[in-house]
Amino acid sequence: MRRAVTIALVLAALGASGVGAYQLAPPLGQASAHWREIAWPFSRDGWPAGRAFRCEGGGCDGVELYVRAKRGFCNCDSGVADDDEVDRVADIDLITPRFTATAPGELVHLGEMRGRARRYDLAIDDSVSRAAIGIAVSRRCDLFVAAAQGRGDASAMQHAALAFLEAEEMETWVAAALDGH
Repeated sequence: MRRAVTIALVLAALGASGVGAYQLAPPLGQASAHWREIAWPFSRDGWPAGRAFRCEGGGCDGVELYVRAKRGFCNCDSGVADDDEVDRVADIDLITPRFTATAPGELVHLGEMRGRARRYDLAIDDSVSRAAIGIAVSRRCDLFVAAAQGRGDASAMQHAALAFLEAEEMETWVAAALDGH
């Protein structure tokens, strides 16, 4: 009985941390004029739901971006060390389990966080070619991951997603999510 209560309390705390970070999310400002928030489209898994956005207009029209914190899920010493780790953690598999990396990943920075981004081709049943970007950056032992997908150019998609994630409003939310607020 005591173990069940402890497990329930831990699960409630984890869920509350994700809900708290979501509720503390600031409204999107001028820097993110093309992006609007949409509902998180994925089923529950072992991590709290994140936030999802769709770009409307500009160079990223139709791109969807899914972001979330994964607290306590990173190698505390090396962070996001290689492309295999990006493949495992960046949530591309939530979009479709059929994805193929198109090139080696590259180093990326989001504020003080460092990690990698990698481009993918997606096999989705609508028979239209889609590209995706997986981004995984770390802070201490925590991960922040982002997955973007759309029908446009992968390079432009990556540029637009990183610019949006570097906006002050998003940096504030990311910090709160990684701090468990």
